[in-house]
Amino acid sequence: MASVNELGRSTSPYLRQHAENPVAWREWSDRAFAEARERDVPVFLSVGYSACHWCHVMAHESFEDAETAAYLNEHFVSIKVDREERPDVDAIYMSATVAMVGQGGWPMSVFLTPDAQPFFCGTYFPNNPRGGMASFRQVLESLVDAWQTKRDQIDAIGRRVVEQLGARQASAQGEIDTAKAAQLLKADFDPVDAGFGQAPKFPPSMVLDFLLRHHRRTGSDDALAMVAKTCERMARGGMYDQLAGGFARYSVDGRWVVPHFEKMLYDNALLLDVYTQWWTVSADPLAQRIAQETAEFLLTELRTKEGGFASALDADTEGEEGKYYVWTPQQLHEVLDTEDATWVIDLCDVTGTFEQGSSVLQLRKDPDDADRWQRIRAILADARSDRTYPGRDDKVVAAWNGLAITALTRAGIVFAKPEYVEAAENAAGLVRDVHLDHETGRLHRTSRDGVRGTAHGVLEDYTAYAQGCLTLLGATGNIEWFETAEALLSRTLEQFVTDGSYFDTAADAEELVWRPQDPTDNASPAGVSLAAEAFTTLASLTGSVRYETAAVQALQASATIAARAPRFAGRALAVAETIAAGPLEIAIVGDSAELRRTALTAAPWGTAIVAGGPGLAVPLMEGRDLVRQQPAAYVCQKFTCRLPIVLPEDLRRELNPAG
Repeated sequence: MASVNELGRSTSPYLRQHAENPVAWREWSDRAFAEARERDVPVFLSVGYSACHWCHVMAHESFEDAETAAYLNEHFVSIKVDREERPDVDAIYMSATVAMVGQGGWPMSVFLTPDAQPFFCGTYFPNNPRGGMASFRQVLESLVDAWQTKRDQIDAIGRRVVEQLGARQASAQGEIDTAKAAQLLKADFDPVDAGFGQAPKFPPSMVLDFLLRHHRRTGSDDALAMVAKTCERMARGGMYDQLAGGFARYSVDGRWVVPHFEKMLYDNALLLDVYTQWWTVSADPLAQRIAQETAEFLLTELRTKEGGFASALDADTEGEEGKYYVWTPQQLHEVLDTEDATWVIDLCDVTGTFEQGSSVLQLRKDPDDADRWQRIRAILADARSDRTYPGRDDKVVAAWNGLAITALTRAGIVFAKPEYVEAAENAAGLVRDVHLDHETGRLHRTSRDGVRGTAHGVLEDYTAYAQGCLTLLGATGNIEWFETAEALLSRTLEQFVTDGSYFDTAADAEELVWRPQDPTDNASPAGVSLAAEAFTTLASLTGSVRYETAAVQALQASATIAARAPRFAGRALAVAETIAAGPLEIAIVGDSAELRRTALTAAPWGTAIVAGGPGLAVPLMEGRDLVRQQPAAYVCQKFTCRLPIVLPEDLRRELNPAG
């Protein structure tokens, strides 16, 4: 019987949260499965992440319970996986869970044979039976009985699941029709409360990105209206932290009022980019405010001491979801004078959203006295700082830092905030110096406290980080970012592409029961969509047919999803729009912040931009020079360039003749 919990040696904060459990947890490893074979017992695989509320609930109810732990230790080998550290493992067994149960979620509870084949799947199991749901102990006892009396059936189920799901491999599917996707999204749009579909509502960041690019290219008023209404509703509701900035994971209701309080790096990076882009199209003051507040949230609350960005803030504080963020009228009166408290209660709709009479702060309209609101906002933020701060998962994920690098670099240029670009470059440096193995060229997915994790990078890590480096190139002119990105993308073609199809794991990675391949843009962009973006950018900077072909192949993988369910192909659709708009290439020779800013704000979002001194060793810069010793911008397509432009206003007219 297993008795020692091995999670104390992990670099994952989520796994370390379980290091004191009486469950004899193992990390995912060949050794854990060898133990199961030796003992001839099934494997209990529990997958979650640190900011997951129900993961904490199940841990408290079951994994901290000595009796339940003893039963697990006697009859199973228990493996704990951080889904953010091992998205490949998560993807495989989530596919099995959805296929067998009809839906998925976290915590994910999967029971495997010692050969890692799933035979029973579920999510959260309560410690006591309720609502027609069996208790976790009842599930365990039933499975132990089946293991002992129906072993042949269990083995057959596992083999059949692996055979059927492993055969579902995506392949190139044709071209993306962005006009049709825009029409389908309009039909799915909520005209009353904005967003798409019904509750719960997730921030549709990648879809909004696509619609903004579609509007810029086609002039579609409908596309812009959907973006404006959704961005405003999200920013003014309870899903947005009105005191410190930053968005929660999603809204439980359809009106963007009640959030699920965890704050994820990838959400805030993607939304920062959306609000920045919305401002370049609309000049709406709300867009600028939310973009800058979200950037400040990243720098203030998620930046690690090594210069990277942490993964998430927990939803729970002191065992209660959202406790850090909510207010009662009484609490407001304790902090503010009567007049200010009454004013804020009305302004922020503090009417008792939750059973305890507490509410999240909303800002459904701009205050009639902006200075008063800023003064009160500072007082409330200071008072809130005395509360217990949510737990922070401070592991650095390469892919999500790549998203943040891109968003902060663009926001830094657009809003003339050099500190954003500096923060982006520091994060890029951390990933380069810690995550990247310079001997093998392999990128590792995570680090913590400056120590590289053991998990190898997946497709999204290579491509999101490479795109971040290429975006930095346009802001800094540092050739090292170009060289780093090109090396990573060359390895991507070698390791992640087979016969024109992209896979989420490298060819030299650990062999799992099947090789995952998911083209869906879901909570974060699919690796293959990020590949389409990064290769489009690199092809524009180099003129390489090889990279252009790689971009086309990557984009084709999303054609069917884009045609049937465009909500789940947002990043792929956005890249398709950039390609449809040219794609343009802009080379800026010399040091001109205004030319860089004009290029980014006036060109189609996603346009490849390189800026640096004459002779910068990027193919697009070859033969480009200063004009009368002044910085100049060259607008090109397929390396055929128009006359060089010196004045920012002329560059704006060149990029946007109708504007």
